[in-house]
Amino acid sequence: MTGQETEVKLFVKDLGRIEMRLRELKAHLIQPRVHEVNLRFDNPNGDLRREFKVLRLRNDTEAKFTFKGPSEERAGGVLSRREIEFSVGSFEAAQDFLEALGFIPVVFYEKYRTTYELHQVHIMLDELPYGNFVEIEGEDINALHKVADLLALNWEAMVKAGYHAIFERITRKFDLDPSQLSFEALRSTQVSKQDLDITYSDE
Repeated sequence: MTGQETEVKLFVKDLGRIEMRLRELKAHLIQPRVHEVNLRFDNPNGDLRREFKVLRLRNDTEAKFTFKGPSEERAGGVLSRREIEFSVGSFEAAQDFLEALGFIPVVFYEKYRTTYELHQVHIMLDELPYGNFVEIEGEDINALHKVADLLALNWEAMVKAGYHAIFERITRKFDLDPSQLSFEALRSTQVSKQDLDITYSDE
């Protein structure tokens, strides 16, 4: 898949209520809840991070390579970026391939994701080690806004940062390894919205 990723990310208090509302709206379940493991790669000089680019290897129901370009802000504060993604036969072989080219894994992160579709818009329900989020993705910004309204989510509370960038806000406070965004690493850490410096969109 090659194209533009246009999405809104929203921090939520009650993910179960959001899913119940999606079912009431007869949203189509595209992917039941699945565990995702992600590795983010860079060269030893950190050039990709410095250029706001992402090279990722993900494993959920299959292994996928993803490249993301720098984000651009569109109307209404919505972020859009170039995305290239394709499936690979083996997660382990893909990792070996990248490392043979000189890339190194710089971040491990995991989450649980459930994906719905409504009005030609994808809605991802994400459970991360530090909280729950809804990502609304599609080509038409007005359609994204409409779906957010249908889910009673505050559009103005959108989060303009990636999951790892949010994680970095708390690593120093709680003495966490910024390369390990895992459920195990945060098992005994209670993180508040104040720690994350973001606002719930469903209260």
